[in-house]
Amino acid sequence: MILTDRIARGVAAGEVSTVFRRWAAPRVRVGGTLHTSAGIVEIVRVDRIEPHEISNAAAHRAGERDAEAVKAALRGSPQDPVFRIEVRYVGPDERVALRSDADLSSQDVAEISAALARLDKASRRGPWTDMVLAAVAEHPGRRAADLAERLGRDKDSFKLDVRKLKNLGLTHSLETGYEISPRGAAYLRAIAG
Repeated sequence: MILTDRIARGVAAGEVSTVFRRWAAPRVRVGGTLHTSAGIVEIVRVDRIEPHEISNAAAHRAGERDAEAVKAALRGSPQDPVFRIEVRYVGPDERVALRSDADLSSQDVAEISAALARLDKASRRGPWTDMVLAAVAEHPGRRAADLAERLGRDKDSFKLDVRKLKNLGLTHSLETGYEISPRGAAYLRAIAG
């Protein structure tokens, strides 16, 4: 589940505590967390509801003006159920500080290289980390679909792989596309010799 920047900031400020989604099946679990633009958000409760149960008060807790606005924003098939998801702000995203840390020791470089080697080894399609890092570095801000196509990949698996690199602090999401983080740039310089 992705939260828009406005909603994520509302959760962080304590102004938003509920999110509504229409899915064939729940895509989040109680106790799970989301990395958002405003920090870490925890899933507190997930309930299946009928759309007519969305009140104006519930809409306000979701950061919307009224129930009709919530219903109008629901995506997916009208036959799919609606879920009310209660959320709470946990704290800042530790990856933000990590991606800014460009002062890499030789041990840091070795640990990043080992983590990337593990990702490559675990992949069913073979090594991918060097290609994805290079594509993001060469084409900052390029749409994920475009980068995936350049690499002969599908968009969804490509985005999942970029997220793995983001978890290591090597990439950063932009409004559109990605860029190499300061940590990622330092790593690429270090391995280039």
